Amino acid sequence: MHILGIETSCDETAAAVVRRHGSGQGEILSNLVLSQTAEHAPYGGVVPEIAARAHIEHLDRLVGQAMMEAGLDYQDLDAVAATAGPGLLGGLLVGLTMAKAIALGHGKPLIAVNHLEGHALTARLMQEVAFPYLLLLVSGGHTQFQIVEGVGRYHRLGSTIDDALGEAFDKVAKLLGLGYPGGPQLEQRARGGNPQRFSFPRPLKGRRDCNFSFSGLKTAVRETVSRLGRLSDEDVADVAAGFEAAVAETVADRLAMAAQAFRAAHPEAAAPALIVAGGVAANQRLRAVIADVAALHGFSLVVPPPRLCTDNAAMIAWAGAERLQLGLTDDLSVAARARWPLDVAQAPVYGTGKLGAKV
Repeated sequence: MHILGIETSCDETAAAVVRRHGSGQGEILSNLVLSQTAEHAPYGGVVPEIAARAHIEHLDRLVGQAMMEAGLDYQDLDAVAATAGPGLLGGLLVGLTMAKAIALGHGKPLIAVNHLEGHALTARLMQEVAFPYLLLLVSGGHTQFQIVEGVGRYHRLGSTIDDALGEAFDKVAKLLGLGYPGGPQLEQRARGGNPQRFSFPRPLKGRRDCNFSFSGLKTAVRETVSRLGRLSDEDVADVAAGFEAAVAETVADRLAMAAQAFRAAHPEAAAPALIVAGGVAANQRLRAVIADVAALHGFSLVVPPPRLCTDNAAMIAWAGAERLQLGLTDDLSVAARARWPLDVAQAPVYGTGKLGAKV
């Protein structure tokens, strides 16, 4: 089957075509992503109105180019998949509306994809990964553990109770005077720093749950920066290294709890996979500690390539293919949703409803 995927949930405009072979193997025929980083950089973060207007300006061209690179006509498609949430509502409406128009105009099924499910299933696009498996999703808007038991079958083990990890990276980078997006720049500066110079907290370390918290760590960094006053290059490198070390140790501790919880829920899984998805998964120090914890607990680590860790339309097309294989489609009345938990039966962690705790 051939699926066109459209992704417009935040600040990347993306279109892709994916083929699902009869064997279940996936193949990416085209995968185009137009980043809006330059448009949002002057504001230090994503501006929803700017993002939505950029999607309107570029999506039609990207979809046409994706189809051309795939060597297909619209009549060759088996379905059209688009992100319907969670994300910035203006952007979601642009992508979902275009998907509806293509589906209606060419008589194709429409599949409204949960953006988080796109991340959750990406590894199965690249290689054979059996259910159930453990998912660690770490991005600018989401930080959570999920047991992935099948397509549409998820159980959340834990989530952030305040800031997402990618959000914390960006905010700390801003405190240090680094550019946007801050995560890659902070990682680069941390390589030359001394992680022992500053002692930052390891939030929730040792707790017998699988939740995260990064607000207190971010506050500790802000107080340190304020105390230092004018920052030298050495100060920036050392604070970045100390922050990254604290994050790595925290993630390792939380992951160990999640691995134990997974084993308790699925003792029959002899050699389960640990899938790490989201843009923060590109951080090399985090990858190293995650690999160590995975090996210690008998998990095979699967990390999609960087181009599939960050937001892209290939993952949306693949999630659409997985759902279509099960006969799961949507009608044209389906609505975009700014908030859409992957595990819809579960309430947000602690029921806080805090805007920073994206579910």
